[in-house]
Amino acid sequence: MPVSVLLLTPPFTQLNTPYPATAYLKGFFNTRGISSRQADLGIEVTLSLFCREGLEKIFALAAPGVEGFSENSRRIYALRQDYLQTIDEAVAFLQGKKPTLAQRIAKRGFLPEAARFARLDDLHFSFGAMGFQDQAKHIATMYLEDLGDFIKENIDEHFGFSRYAERLGRSANQFDELHQALQQPPSHIDSLTLEKLEQHLALGQPQLVAISVPFPGNLFSAFRCAQHIRRHHPHIRVAMGGGFANTELRSLSDPRVFDYFHFITLDDGERPLEQLVHYINGQAEAEELKRCFLLEDGNVVYKNSAACSDYKMQDTGTPDYSDLLLSDYISAIEIANPMHSLWSDGRWNKLTMAHGCYWGKCTFCDISLDYIRLYEPLAAAHICDRMEQMIAQTGQNGFHFVDEAAPPSLMKALSIEILRRGLTVAWWTNIRFEKSFTRDLCQLLRAAGCIAVSGGLEVASDRLLALINKGITVEQVARVNQHFTEAGIMVHAYLMYGFPTQTAQETIDSLEMVRQLFEAGVLQSAFWHQFAMTAHSPVGLAPEKFGVKAVIPAKPTFADNDVVHEDPTGTEHELFSEGLKTSLHNYMHGVGFDMPLHKWFEHKVPRTTVAPDHIRRILASPEPDPQRLNARVLFLGPQPQISYFVKSKKGSSWSMASLRFETRSRTLNISVSDQQGQWLHALLEKLHISQDKPWTLRQVKEDYEAAGLEHFELFWDNKPVNTLYQAGLLVV
Repeated sequence: MPVSVLLLTPPFTQLNTPYPATAYLKGFFNTRGISSRQADLGIEVTLSLFCREGLEKIFALAAPGVEGFSENSRRIYALRQDYLQTIDEAVAFLQGKKPTLAQRIAKRGFLPEAARFARLDDLHFSFGAMGFQDQAKHIATMYLEDLGDFIKENIDEHFGFSRYAERLGRSANQFDELHQALQQPPSHIDSLTLEKLEQHLALGQPQLVAISVPFPGNLFSAFRCAQHIRRHHPHIRVAMGGGFANTELRSLSDPRVFDYFHFITLDDGERPLEQLVHYINGQAEAEELKRCFLLEDGNVVYKNSAACSDYKMQDTGTPDYSDLLLSDYISAIEIANPMHSLWSDGRWNKLTMAHGCYWGKCTFCDISLDYIRLYEPLAAAHICDRMEQMIAQTGQNGFHFVDEAAPPSLMKALSIEILRRGLTVAWWTNIRFEKSFTRDLCQLLRAAGCIAVSGGLEVASDRLLALINKGITVEQVARVNQHFTEAGIMVHAYLMYGFPTQTAQETIDSLEMVRQLFEAGVLQSAFWHQFAMTAHSPVGLAPEKFGVKAVIPAKPTFADNDVVHEDPTGTEHELFSEGLKTSLHNYMHGVGFDMPLHKWFEHKVPRTTVAPDHIRRILASPEPDPQRLNARVLFLGPQPQISYFVKSKKGSSWSMASLRFETRSRTLNISVSDQQGQWLHALLEKLHISQDKPWTLRQVKEDYEAAGLEHFELFWDNKPVNTLYQAGLLVV
């Protein structure tokens, strides 16, 4: 009998959209004729907890400990009838099924409130007067967070909405603590998880369960599921893969792990899982397994057949979201951050433009691992084919491209393909802030549906950016951000503090750069995080080259990723955490720009050495714009109307042409000589996005000169033509 596979995401990852790993693998299995089903236990367990029946059980379990309740738990328990009466309504609202509740929720008093609301930001400050839907989502999210706090305090100390027992999985160099926790009786949440698991095992009758573990917060539940399967369904094989295994378990040696899992696979899962299916089916030997740990004679061994190559991206199939409860996911807004709301609010189809990173040089990144190191882009037409298939399947036309860094050239090609096909989509992705993102390219991306980008500014210091080998400068970031912002594309920056040898002065100067970027209006969203050294990055592999010393723990037998290190500069980076976050929260809301930087911190900090108008002067200075004769010229708009008139001045008169461009938001008029107008009018039809023949700027120049016209550069760079990017005339 052919092997059937159950692809599983354990609790908890995210509530608004499925984590894409299982959908990618199911799409691949479709191309290979392998029977599979998938399930996201995270959303299923969440919905079992947060419903009337689920809360009745929670309150009943908590009741015996009422005398020991904290003040917050005591309040929630006292309001339990209010929670029971509103929970189904609140969840349905967050699922988008009852949007008219927004007004009642946003105006407060409909949902009971506990401790989370004491820390609630001023809603007008955070969302504005008109943002009822977002305000209501934020309030409903805080309502659920209150209940989550009650569960964590009184039912299960490991509970978290996007993570479960994360502490047990983070930096677990040895397996002991996790193994001991798994010997304890299942918690209430464990029981809900295993109940859902049993339903899927009965439905699919799999011979292999493949569990994806993207983060430490999924790890404990993954082991709990594997433990249950091994005890109660010994004929089923269990495998683990995903981001946690790929980064943390590369030197796995503890045989006890295989009391739970039969196999641990690394990196891209398509070929390893296909080989496992063949192995279980008796069609392959153990030596033919791909990137796979297993137990042989009591010892952990690693099999990686050189004869078994990976599939090209174009051959892995379109992600398949069938079997998942797509209409039941919850859109939450936990904090008032524009980019975070994209991550947690709305249903996004996940897709990848290119495998790996085309830059692959950042010294803090895991560039030694295949998921970064092996760069392989897809053709734009192939990506669009997948987008159309996923829209047809899911009914959703929003896409989150989960690339490490989307290549500008591929983003351009994809945008052209989207426009040529007439697709109506909204999409966002991760980028590098590199100079390829010109004004015109950003206009093209926006026309094709790009709504936001996120990129690593990291430490906004040119010295440290060079040490990181980021390949960008602060000036370059400012100009690129201006291009995106003027095109109407939101920009989010990842910010880092605590990189090796970073001084307090550089941290404050970095904050000043960020302040000025927000003040100039070219950055809309950002997030600070403290640097963490990883074992597979250049700085983790050779810390001495970066002026720091690694603290070597006992040899890991389980997880091996985070590297504890000592920085001889002596800067206490943790002291800056709260001040950086507080100042950023204010900058994102357009306030606090005049406050001296030292006011954000409770300890003494140096004065900034950055001029207060540094970013403003960069943006006001002329931007280098070399003529790129090989660049493509496109016209996106409708054909303009042309008319002719005679212009007179000081007794002389000459014929002129007026071209009227109608865009969706405005009317543009330009006037040029009649001959230039005739030529431009005819050219725009040839340049239109719908035409098959691409034109370069060199060809446009040659066509201009062939028409007997002179001084092309003067004509093309003059104000009338140079403003036509607003009508869709782009050089990209």
